[in-house]
Amino acid sequence: MNAYIISIGDELLIGQTINTNAAYIGERLSDNNITIKKVAAIADDEKAILDEFKIAYETCEIVLVSGGLGPTHDDITRTCVVKFFETELIENAEVLENIEMLFKKRNRKVTELNKAQALVPKISTPIMNPRGTAPGMWIDKDDKFFVVMPGVPYEMKGMMEDFVIPSLTESLKNSGIVIQRRILQTTGIPESTLAERLGNIDELLQGSQLAFLPSIGGVKLRITTQAKSEEEANSRLTEIEQKIRAKAGRFIFGKDNDSLETVVAKLLTERDLKIATAESCTGGLIADTLTNISGSSNYFERGIVSYSNASKVELLRVDEDAIAEHGAVSLEVAMQMAAGIKATSGSDIGIAVTGIMGPTGATTEKPVGLVYIGYCDDNVCTVKKFVFGNERLLNKQRTLYAALDMVRKQLLGISLDA
Repeated sequence: MNAYIISIGDELLIGQTINTNAAYIGERLSDNNITIKKVAAIADDEKAILDEFKIAYETCEIVLVSGGLGPTHDDITRTCVVKFFETELIENAEVLENIEMLFKKRNRKVTELNKAQALVPKISTPIMNPRGTAPGMWIDKDDKFFVVMPGVPYEMKGMMEDFVIPSLTESLKNSGIVIQRRILQTTGIPESTLAERLGNIDELLQGSQLAFLPSIGGVKLRITTQAKSEEEANSRLTEIEQKIRAKAGRFIFGKDNDSLETVVAKLLTERDLKIATAESCTGGLIADTLTNISGSSNYFERGIVSYSNASKVELLRVDEDAIAEHGAVSLEVAMQMAAGIKATSGSDIGIAVTGIMGPTGATTEKPVGLVYIGYCDDNVCTVKKFVFGNERLLNKQRTLYAALDMVRKQLLGISLDA
């Protein structure tokens, strides 16, 4: 089934309010294997709302609307629903009772405006709202579902979790069509290069779908397939996954909601290894990320932010002559930093980064974005050179992911030159 998400409110269009509702609804629908075809933000204008309702209803089986259900004059969504479906408003006793109970708890008097919120379209099934006064609307018509919810985020989320998602998933089960998705998490390879590695996409997918979702940390590959049963859908997903791994497996670090740091943490824990970090250009970002995970004391020994040259010499045993000859941002210094943090901490692995984050500090030979990452364990000490972009904060993030991936590859025996 395809879904169309409509968010109503002038405040969304002028940037006064960020449209988190659409993001949340889209994520929850995707989690339940429902395809989102379009997301629209509409002003509090009757014609605009009715026009969007028409487009959505004609193109998708599921329409989810949020916003414009309040008691004031500019809340016109309910009126638009009545006009669109050519129905009428009727009072719902259960909704009215819910409104009266809420006001009683708050020791407030129910106003006529609030009582009017108990009027719901005759064609709809009210969605109860224990968190507020405005009920939602569930309309099942023409083998389609038209759902309207309040714009208040926690009220909308409550309806989604309590009623909408369970109702939609039950309907999907009865449709005889199963839609399944699987995400493969990659890092260390650009989107275009990854696409080239995979080759003929149509041949790879055989009717299924593949989306490339790039971010700073890497590219997510989202595979979507339809089948008559979960078993058949999962079998197709596994077949496609195996084909992708055969072409780009060394860049795949996890699936679905895995993060690179949790994967590295798991590898370190399983091998009973301790890691220590020496960071110059990232200012402690790697240590911070590794210790965001519960139980990080099992694998993280210490982290040193050796920003100055003096700290590199004093804390990491870097040779002053190496800095003088090659510069703080160099292969030689990164190697000594990694070896130094391993030795001084007594850990199994030392990881070190030094680079030029920008926008200042660059030279002709050493541009902004130049980074050296050193890795040292009991068997090998190595350094890899990277050249990222011109944005300082993005460069810090890219260095973080490159360092974590370097650890991952070393632990799995994957060549760093891959």
